[in-house]
Formats: sequence, structure tokens, C-alpha cells
Amino acid sequence: MRILRQLGYSRRPNIGVEITTEPRINDRIRTPQIRLINYTGEQIGVVDIEAALAMADEIGLDLVEIAPDANPPVCKIMDFGKYKYEIAQKAREARQNQTHIVVKEVRLTPKIENHDYETKRSAVEKFLKGGDKVKVTMKFRGREQTRPELGFKLLQRLAEDVKEIAFVEFAPKQEGRNMTMVLGPVKKKTEAVAEQKAARAAKEKAAAQAAEQ
Repeated sequence: MRILRQLGYSRRPNIGVEITTEPRINDRIRTPQIRLINYTGEQIGVVDIEAALAMADEIGLDLVEIAPDANPPVCKIMDFGKYKYEIAQKAREARQNQTHIVVKEVRLTPKIENHDYETKRSAVEKFLKGGDKVKVTMKFRGREQTRPELGFKLLQRLAEDVKEIAFVEFAPKQEGRNMTMVLGPVKKKTEAVAEQKAARAAKEKAAAQAAEQ
């Protein structure tokens, strides 16, 4: 341990050391020379750091290191506060535009009543139109297990009923007392979400116009 301490190692953590991923700006840039880009996007070339800082200070902007690994590092004159705001906005928009495909599940039985079937079918259509996949589970109870073809035919009927908006991603497969089928939406999740937003916006606009009249 004494040898490690002599070499500069310590068992104590680096308390108070701040790790940041933000680019270095202004006086934090230590490189003697940089490759400078003006605030208009013009390539100035290699200049001394003092000259670059003076140019940025003269117009009231910041010198920002945008390519630290280059030789010499590339820096740009810009409004760093505005730059951070735009980056944050883009990240927020990217998160909002992220879509996650969800697998919904709907359960049926071979002897389901017709009105119950229609209710289940409507639920399946709703999920598919929203861009989600649907796992349809056919549950066999008691002696129903001896007639798996009844469940298979019902799943085929459902696939046929929703064929305009879905495709069979996984064909019916029996596992024990259950038979499952997975339906995938024809439209991508992003398209479905965009259509839903547009329909909602159109509805709100129509309501606003009606209220004005």
C-alpha cells in the first residue's frame, strides 16, 4: 500500500471531481492552437487560441470545442446557451417521437357467443389500428381439448375478419390447453400514431370552429 501511495494511488475516492460530457468552452480550452470555424460557418483555419478567444469575445459569443479529438481540435464561435437549448429540444423531440411496439393479448374460447366474439374482434382491431401486435389466445377447457379444430377455425375466422389491417405473424400453434396466434399491424407504429394525432387535431379544430359559429 505504501508503494501505491508513493506512486500517487489512494484508497479514497475523488471526492468533488465533476465528470461532464459537455464540450469545453472559452478559457477551458487548453490547446495552444485550434482549427476555427466562424459563427457564420466560415472555415477560418488554424489559429492561436488567444486569437480565437479574442474574436469570440469581440462579438459577444463563445468559443466551443466541437471536435476535441481532431489535430488540432476544431472549435466554433457560437452562442453556447442557444446551442445547449437547441440540443435539449432535439433530444426532447426524439423522445416524444419514439414508439414502442406493444404486444396486446386477447383471449377467446371455442364456444364463444357471437356478440362476445364481435366485442373481442373490435378490441383486436383497436389494438392493430394503434400499431400494436395482438397475441390471440384460444383457451380450451375440459372436453374442448379434444376438438382443437374448433379453436383453429375460430382463429382463422378472426384473421380473415381483420385481414385489411393485419397479417398473421405467427400461425396458430397449440401448447397444452392453449392455442396462440400473433397478428401484426399492416401499418407501422409511427404511421398509426401520426394518423391518430392528425385525426385528433382535426376533431379539435372542427369543435373549435363549431363553437365560434
